[in-house]
Amino acid sequence: AHPLGLLISADSEDLQANSIPFLLDANGTEKGVLRAHVARANPQWRHLQLGARALVVFQGADAYISPSWYQSKQEHGKVVPTWNYISVQVRGKVEVVDDPDWLHRHVSALTDQHEQKQDTPWAVTDAPANFIDMQKRAIVGIEMRIEEISGKWKVSQNRPVQDRGGVAAGLSGDGQKEMADHVRRSGKL
Repeated sequence: AHPLGLLISADSEDLQANSIPFLLDANGTEKGVLRAHVARANPQWRHLQLGARALVVFQGADAYISPSWYQSKQEHGKVVPTWNYISVQVRGKVEVVDDPDWLHRHVSALTDQHEQKQDTPWAVTDAPANFIDMQKRAIVGIEMRIEEISGKWKVSQNRPVQDRGGVAAGLSGDGQKEMADHVRRSGKL
């Protein structure tokens, strides 16, 4: 649901972080394989080329939580603002893929996944082949074999049921339906 991940890696000199869209191949290994690409001009792929481990953080729904939504504010006033969030962290070893055929399959699959909701989906084959070939020369593939997956979430599950109900209502009224639904589900409201 949230394919834009923050690819984080380190070498002996520096940390690198880039937001890039990923595709998951759930059949690639026991835990799956993430595939993406970065610009050839992006220095991150060069130290990943050495077989570095990396972290990808996928940020799901998130929302500011006002203490005014808590029933307990009226009862005792001992409340403070907070933030609800859902994220997934994936760790693994990264392989750099500099193969035009792999890149073509990857960008086609990535495009197809995101264009499927369009009334008139665009496909890589809609652009001139020589233009696509030029674009592929400007990118490098990234493939991460997933070794670890962990989820982190805070969706008001630590609050009393009356406060969770107030948070869900406040979020719904604030246009934060996705987070409101998570609060309702986690609190069985």
